[in-house]
Amino acid sequence: MEDLLRPIYQERASDSNTLGIIMMERKVSISPITDNFDVILLVIVSSANEPWFVKHYQMQEKTAAMHIVEESQLNYWMDTGFYRRILEWVTNGQVLFDRNEYVSNLRLNVEDFPEKKRELRMAIEFAKLTRSYREAKQLFAGGHTLDTYNKVLSSLHSLGRLAIIEKGYHPELVVWSQLKRIDPATYKLYEELLTSDEEMEKRLELMLLAIDFAISGRTKVASKHLLDVMRTKKETWAFGDLKIHPSVEPYQLDLSMMMDYLIEKNFIRVEKLETKGKGVCHLQYQVNE
Repeated sequence: MEDLLRPIYQERASDSNTLGIIMMERKVSISPITDNFDVILLVIVSSANEPWFVKHYQMQEKTAAMHIVEESQLNYWMDTGFYRRILEWVTNGQVLFDRNEYVSNLRLNVEDFPEKKRELRMAIEFAKLTRSYREAKQLFAGGHTLDTYNKVLSSLHSLGRLAIIEKGYHPELVVWSQLKRIDPATYKLYEELLTSDEEMEKRLELMLLAIDFAISGRTKVASKHLLDVMRTKKETWAFGDLKIHPSVEPYQLDLSMMMDYLIEKNFIRVEKLETKGKGVCHLQYQVNE
């Protein structure tokens, strides 16, 4: 396959803008990792007209997809986990071209997983977790059993990824296999949801209690990223200002629910500022030190 692709990637390698080229081959008949293409060609460039451009190819009986990704876009995906297949390609793909050891250093950074990047990833998963958990509770109270099950499963996925990140690892695509080795206690919750002999409603009730306990135990470490952002100024924050802060942007869609949870747990306090409207106040937020 590499022979068929060589004219394509050699042209890219000769461009001084290209930092590295990685090839990921399909190893099974149905491969979500490669989007079912026989091969993925990841071309990392320092700058481009588009941050992410994709071309599809057919070569004899083989198919290939070439992803041309700007370095800043790649780093964003890897820091936030928004495109998790990219991490698989970078860490396990075959390096075809590596300018000034760019790819080698990129892999070392993945293994290192510095604290600041872990804090951001934990905040992202924690924000998702607080939303899915609250939605699960609401659905359960309304008697929507199957929808509750779906949200509980989503909560467990976020909780599982959060546990993996807390241990200093990047979550893989196969999260539960990874979690079984790293955090058996969290894996046990997933196992109990699927295999318990309890009636479904009782099973969900117990699972919601267990998730609530698990969230409480991780709140301090998982919310550190947001609380540190809020500590960057002494004044209170309006929600709109906090939502558009560049550091918070990766989890801004779930920020409101995350903050609501942190207010309930007394990590954040609310201050009311009077407006010109009678009985109407602006809500402002500050870390509860």
